[in-house]
Amino acid sequence: MTSHPGGGDDDGSAAEPEPLVCARCGTRAEGPRPTWTFSVEDGARRHYCEACSRDNLRAIEGRLDSQWW
Repeated sequence: MTSHPGGGDDDGSAAEPEPLVCARCGTRAEGPRPTWTFSVEDGARRHYCEACSRDNLRAIEGRLDSQWW
């Protein structure tokens, strides 16, 4: 085990990433999804599945918040 500069021990294991959930339709994805869209709206991180991204491409490219789509 190694110690962190701020204290505590690190067993070397990485935390498992949380599954992605589409902010629009609720679709869940295990693991990375390169076809999904990532957005930051009002400081909140949001992911959108491929289907929702395609359906709203013009609004996304126009940088409209998801409340407008």
